[in-house]
Amino acid sequence: MRSVKAVSAHLRCGIVFFLWIIQSTTVVDVVGTHQGIPLSDVKLWASAFGGEMKSIAAKYSGSQLLQKKYKEYEHSVRVEEIDGLKLVERLAKNMEEMFHKKAEAMKRLVEAAEEAHLQHEEDPNLQYEYFNAVLINELDDVGNNVELGGEFILQPNDHFNNLSVNLSLSVVQVPTNMYNKDSAIVNGVYWSEALNKVFVDNFERDPSLIWQYFGSAKGFFRQYPGIKWTPDEHGVIAFDCRNRKWYIQAATSPKDVVILVDVSGSMKGLRLTIAKQTVSSILDTLGDDDFFNIIAYNEELHYVEPCLNGTLVQADVTNKDHFREHLDKLFAKGIGMLDVALTEAFELLTDFNQTGRGSVCSQAIMLVTDGAVDTYDTVFAKYNWPDRKVRIFPYLIGRESAFADNLKWMACANKGYFTQISTLADVQENVMEYLHVLSRPKVIDQEHDVVWTEAYIDNTMEDNQGPGLMTTVAMPVFSTKNETKNKGILLGVVGTDVPVSELLKTIPKYKLGIHGYAFAITNNGYILTHPDLRPLYEEGKKRRKPNYSSVDLSEVEWEDKDDVLRNAMVNRKTGTFSMEVKKTVDKGKRVLVLHNDYYYTDIRGTPFSLGVALSRGHGKYFFRGSVAVEDGLHDLEHPDVALADEWTYCNTGEHPEHRYLSQIQAIKLYLDGEEPHLKCDKELIQEVLFDAVVTAPIEAYWTSLALNKSENSDKGVEIAYLGTRTGLSRINLFVVPDQLSSQDFLTAEDKEGVFNADHFPLWYKRAAEQVPGTFVYSLPFNTGSENKSVVLASTAIQLLDERKSPIAAAVGIQMKLEFFQRKFWTASRQDINCYLIDNNGFILVAEDSSLTGVFFGEAEGAVMSRLLAMGSFKRVTLYDYQAICRIYAESSDGSSRLLDVTHRNGRTMLVPCDTEYPAFISERTIKETTGNIDCDDCIKSFVIQQIPSSNLFMVVVDNNCVCVSLNLPAHNESLKCERLKLQKDRRRPETCHPFHPEENSMECGRASCLTPSVTATFFALLVALFPR
Repeated sequence: MRSVKAVSAHLRCGIVFFLWIIQSTTVVDVVGTHQGIPLSDVKLWASAFGGEMKSIAAKYSGSQLLQKKYKEYEHSVRVEEIDGLKLVERLAKNMEEMFHKKAEAMKRLVEAAEEAHLQHEEDPNLQYEYFNAVLINELDDVGNNVELGGEFILQPNDHFNNLSVNLSLSVVQVPTNMYNKDSAIVNGVYWSEALNKVFVDNFERDPSLIWQYFGSAKGFFRQYPGIKWTPDEHGVIAFDCRNRKWYIQAATSPKDVVILVDVSGSMKGLRLTIAKQTVSSILDTLGDDDFFNIIAYNEELHYVEPCLNGTLVQADVTNKDHFREHLDKLFAKGIGMLDVALTEAFELLTDFNQTGRGSVCSQAIMLVTDGAVDTYDTVFAKYNWPDRKVRIFPYLIGRESAFADNLKWMACANKGYFTQISTLADVQENVMEYLHVLSRPKVIDQEHDVVWTEAYIDNTMEDNQGPGLMTTVAMPVFSTKNETKNKGILLGVVGTDVPVSELLKTIPKYKLGIHGYAFAITNNGYILTHPDLRPLYEEGKKRRKPNYSSVDLSEVEWEDKDDVLRNAMVNRKTGTFSMEVKKTVDKGKRVLVLHNDYYYTDIRGTPFSLGVALSRGHGKYFFRGSVAVEDGLHDLEHPDVALADEWTYCNTGEHPEHRYLSQIQAIKLYLDGEEPHLKCDKELIQEVLFDAVVTAPIEAYWTSLALNKSENSDKGVEIAYLGTRTGLSRINLFVVPDQLSSQDFLTAEDKEGVFNADHFPLWYKRAAEQVPGTFVYSLPFNTGSENKSVVLASTAIQLLDERKSPIAAAVGIQMKLEFFQRKFWTASRQDINCYLIDNNGFILVAEDSSLTGVFFGEAEGAVMSRLLAMGSFKRVTLYDYQAICRIYAESSDGSSRLLDVTHRNGRTMLVPCDTEYPAFISERTIKETTGNIDCDDCIKSFVIQQIPSSNLFMVVVDNNCVCVSLNLPAHNESLKCERLKLQKDRRRPETCHPFHPEENSMECGRASCLTPSVTATFFALLVALFPR
């Protein structure tokens, strides 16, 4: 009977509209004047279409049944307002405990390493067979294990992303440019074998640990669990643990560095090439807590980046990459005035240090040159003696040694280190020497500072959930032998990786509401985790953006123009903050305007601060229900029930025997009391059991609809789906899977459409912002090619009939786009265009099917402009500071030469950029509008009418008159120089070790190039000048 009524209503709408067409045509023909489009007729048609679609959506989704079921429990549930400050403090405490466990594991490694080295006597003739990471399980031509290979048992392990590993032993990786049987390496490998036992013990104590390792100051890298390393196509493994951030950060204190590059005429050719590579390698050793600048000199000074004249900048990835681009522009000519360059460097360091914006710790001048005609002791006497607070590190470029004496004098007289670099192959090893010098004060102090890195991607731990974001906790390892104490010998650094996903497991998403989220930042304001962090290129999913690890909180929470939230968190404060935010969804095509309350505090024992954002309204409330455990388990184990993959109902990753359990299996074991070591969220389990019971009747309802085939004879409705606040979901198919127009709901292909570790599904979020009882309709903008074959309709289920009511669940349907369009009757008249658009201005139905999914302003620019002017829609300006822009590459311009990460496709490249772009939102209070647009020689009339109980609008436009289209602003790239100069608040690390009175500064470089007579005089003078 219902279907008959729907059809008759449809026909009536068609007849009414057809009569209007005849009437308006007659008027135009007889009167010959412009006739507006009748609003009353459009309103009638829109009302009929809206009523029919709501009837279909409500019927197949079961929304009314589900609303009724939750209402039945209205008086037995308890609604609570979430205390955001208590919540964030509790989360911070949980994270603190988790981080502390990792740090304790590193302390055990440090103690074992230092004890093993103390007991070891260096043997230059030591022969020792160890498991080389590249050579294990390799055979020679006759089938025998190669030297340093040997049989090494490897088994796939799901905890390590199904990589084949050995949980009993570690392996040793040696960089390709080093001899793997060098005496220093063999001795280091031998005594560090003692770490194997501690690696295994740590993993048994804390099964959530992943990679543990020891990076030696000699260059080798011991990794647990053991895994085979594979060289690149050239047989090379470029990895050197000593230029990794975790190593440098643990080994040295923060530093301000000025790099002086000689570009006089004698530096032409290979020397300049080696010099540029040396500078680039120095940049590799600088981290986010360091500051730098590069000055090229001949008879004049040339700041490599002219806009940064007279200051230092933070050594983040973006700034270092920017300077590398400018290095390519250097060319050699003239004569070198080193005294002028040294004077500029000292004054720059002094002035910058007084601003308090830099490291306020170690200071150094790196001198890259092919010679010095003087020792310039007058400059050093004026600026650096007797305190010698600025260390000098000269790098002599080329094979000539004529000026080596002078350069070594500079290093030894200023607590630095001298090296000579003759070839490109020498660069990396020689640059590393300065790190050992800077580590001396820390070693002598025996300060085992625990350091944490910013977020980075570990390729070995990537999975189908996205990039494997990590942070590393690391600690330095020192020689404790009395005879070497004043030399401050750094043995290496131990570390372990902590997946950011481990942090997310401690966050109860169900407590944060539909739009709420947690996030964490570093002492520099960089994001450790945030749902809006996008570390990968959109194109080529595995490729990282060059600056992904230094995305500032202000670049995602950009509405906080004054950095109030960011600076409070950087300064480790505890407090609250509120602001209106514009959150983009659906691949950035739509926007939700929300009012967020932020709560923040620090995570003790780490450089991190934690924040929680809760949206006002339903996002601030939570309710508790209660059902019998037996009833809940019975309904939870229904085959159509699924739980959010990335939510932690039970921690199945902590113990190996639990890793193969599904969350539902784990919940059952937990409730049965069969697994005392299984840790679960009791409160979440109680609520998910409640949701399972309340939503159970909808399965029978959907089944009855599916069995009554006449109700859905054309198979227009394909899927019904449901999600609750606890991550529980149910899906019902009304057609067989092979007949689905889109299988995204079955394959979870679209990550935005499912419950995630840090967000609710898109259809759930959008439904929550609609007026209760109405449906939100949309075309999904999927990853890859846009799928325009289906329409989704969803609605939220409120617990109570009041403003403070929490959202209990959301339900919806997937229907064929063709079915949806058929319900929308369009007139075949040549002088009007009919559209159905959503509340963000995207077209769902148009006579021209190619316009489906297109923004309305692209089809009817003049009408969209008028709607904006009249207030029916409003423009929202959005910013994307993680955008990727496609630019043209011009080989003739050195400034357009980009880094290795850029993707060359013909003449274009993908590069990071900042963009400004618009989004559009309908004004809810305006239900209908008519208007006329005065064009050059005609008047265009239009009518827009809201479709009842939906987020849709019907737009009828007179197409006899052609007007100019709407011009949408293109990407607006920010000024790079201004952003380089901008230095935001940051918090320096707690400890600083710039120098030590017992330091032996006579260890200042190789003396092979000095003549005997010069050497004797040289050292006698230094001892006289500087006893220490």
